[in-house]
Amino acid sequence: MERRHVTIKGRGAADNPKGRFETLARSREPESEIQSRPETVVTLQRARSIIARNDSPDLPFTQSINPYQGCEHGCIYCYARPSHAYLGLSPGLDFETRIFAKENAAELLRAELSRPDYRCELIALGANTDPYQPVERKQRITRDILEVLWEFRNPVGIVTKGSLIERDLDLLEPMAREGLVQVFVSIGSLDGEIARTLEPRAAAPYRRVETVRRLSASGVPCGTLVAPIIPFLNDKDMEAVLEAVSDAGARMAGYTLLRLPWEVKDLFKDWLERNYPLKAKHVMARIRDMRGGRDNDPQFGSRMKGEGQFAELLAKRFALACQRLGLNAGGRSRLDVTRFRAPRPAQGNLF
Repeated sequence: MERRHVTIKGRGAADNPKGRFETLARSREPESEIQSRPETVVTLQRARSIIARNDSPDLPFTQSINPYQGCEHGCIYCYARPSHAYLGLSPGLDFETRIFAKENAAELLRAELSRPDYRCELIALGANTDPYQPVERKQRITRDILEVLWEFRNPVGIVTKGSLIERDLDLLEPMAREGLVQVFVSIGSLDGEIARTLEPRAAAPYRRVETVRRLSASGVPCGTLVAPIIPFLNDKDMEAVLEAVSDAGARMAGYTLLRLPWEVKDLFKDWLERNYPLKAKHVMARIRDMRGGRDNDPQFGSRMKGEGQFAELLAKRFALACQRLGLNAGGRSRLDVTRFRAPRPAQGNLF
C-alpha cells in the first residue's frame, strides 16, 4: 500500500525523494525514515570560487553570490532544490536540513575583486538560496560579504524573505547613499496560513512588509517580488501585496510565475495533496494551461511569466496595479559602478 506523507511542522517537504543523479534508491524502514522534528545540520565548506556568472536574458544581472547551498526557509517551490542532487542529497528534506555554509566566501570575494582584470558589475545576493536564512544569524557570511563589497564600493542587489537583513542597516545605509545597493523583499501573499505551509521558516508576510518599511525609512531603495504566483492559491493576492509594500515605501516591483523544474514538480504536487487536496487538480491544470500543456517550461522568455490568456491577464493586472500605485515609475534603478575601488596593497608588497 502506498504510504501517504505526513506534514512535518516547520518543514516544507515531507520526504527525501531520490535525486535524479542517484543510481541507487534509498531503502529505509518506514518508522525510522523521517524524524518528526528533523534538525538542521550546517556544514562549513571551503568553496573554490564564489562569484557565479550567467548570460540568461531573463535575469537583470550577470554576477551572483550564494553564501549557502541549501535553504532552511523550506519553500516547497524553490527552484534551487534540484542543486542538492549534485551533492548526492535529496532535493526534499535534505535541501532544507543539510545546509552548506561557504565559510571562506569573503576571502574569495576579496581576491576576485582585487584581480586586475575584474570588471565592476552589480553582484546579486539571493539568486538561488536566501542570504538571510536562519543560519546566517550565527554564521554571518552574508554580513562578511557585504563588508567586502562596501570596502570595494561594488554595487549589490539583494533578494530575501528574511527580516534579518535589518541587522545590516549600518552597512546598507551608507551603501545606499552612494547608490550601491537595492533590496527586493519577496512576498507572494499576505495570507499567513498559506505562507506558514508554503514557506515554513521564512519571515511572516506582515513582518516582511515591515522590513520594507524599515529599509525604505533608512533610505535603502526597496522593492518587492510577488513570487511565485500560484493559480487558485495566491494569484488573487497580487494587488493586495503591491498595495501593502507601496504604502511601506517600496519603489519597485516584479513578479514571477511558479516554476517546477526537475524534482520540484513532484515535491510541489505532494505538498498540494497534503495541504490543499481539493484545489490540487485545479492548480496543476491551470499551471499546464500557462506552460504549454506541461508542468514546467524551461524556455527563456516564457519561463518566468508563462504564456496564454491567463498569463496575459496576470501581466495586465500587475501593470495596472503598478501604474495606480506609482511602482516602477522611474524604471529599474541603476546602481553606480563608477565608485569601484580596489584597496591599495600594503607598502611591504612592493619589496
